[in-house]
Amino acid sequence: MIHDAPSASFFTQPALPKADAADLSRATQILHRRAGIILGDHKRDMAARTLSLRAHHAGSASVRGYLDHLEQNPQSDEWDRFISAFTINHTAFFREQHHFRILADFVRTRRKPISVWCCASSTGEEPYTLAMTLHDACGQSDTGLSVLATDIDTQALAQARKGVYTLDRIKPVPPEFLRRYFLRGAGRQAGMAMVKPMIRNLVTFEELNLVSPNWPINQKFDAIFCRNTMIYFDKPTQTRILERFVPLLKPGGLMFAGHSENFTYLTKSLRLQGQTVYSVA
Repeated sequence: MIHDAPSASFFTQPALPKADAADLSRATQILHRRAGIILGDHKRDMAARTLSLRAHHAGSASVRGYLDHLEQNPQSDEWDRFISAFTINHTAFFREQHHFRILADFVRTRRKPISVWCCASSTGEEPYTLAMTLHDACGQSDTGLSVLATDIDTQALAQARKGVYTLDRIKPVPPEFLRRYFLRGAGRQAGMAMVKPMIRNLVTFEELNLVSPNWPINQKFDAIFCRNTMIYFDKPTQTRILERFVPLLKPGGLMFAGHSENFTYLTKSLRLQGQTVYSVA
């Protein structure tokens, strides 16, 4: 907890600290330095509210005091919560389904071992979808298949590792995949489903900041999924990240982007193969 002011009376609810223009400007700079994330002017009201709530939950009487704590304590656990508050973990199983059909056809032509990197794994729906796609396309074998799932949000990663979802969350999963790859909960777990171990074991979840100068990755991939991630970064940062992806692709490997993203104007190292699917130029 951050204690930069006397505790409020037992009978008094502490007021929510308010973020002023200087706080917003400072938070924007801190967020960009730490995670490369850009907060547009259209998000100022949301950012102000988010800052106020984070300062309040952290026990700080002011947003300024909260930001002081972050900058003075670079190893603080609060950094994870601060960054998570400004990222949107919007994800789903089999989101943009055509990508998984393309991936299935692609890996059938590849030699094992086959590896895929999901670089914004969020709460796990996308990497588990990738693992199911690989397992099904490769003759329902788990030999020589792997998915690296990374994210900057440690809270989302913790949830992803559990592999447990509400029945509503797994509605996009094809019926045959539900039968083959999920266990339905009973008793206290009624209304929930768990990804079976044979699929969970194909996925490795790791914390990774895409703007970090060093990525702890010592392998190459048949495919990289970087979908709906670049929207958080400015164009120079987008280009740097894309250029770092290129040498991590195996010969003939594919890069998958989100439906509203276009990488061709950011780098000449990638060429469009199909609908938001790229290969090394």
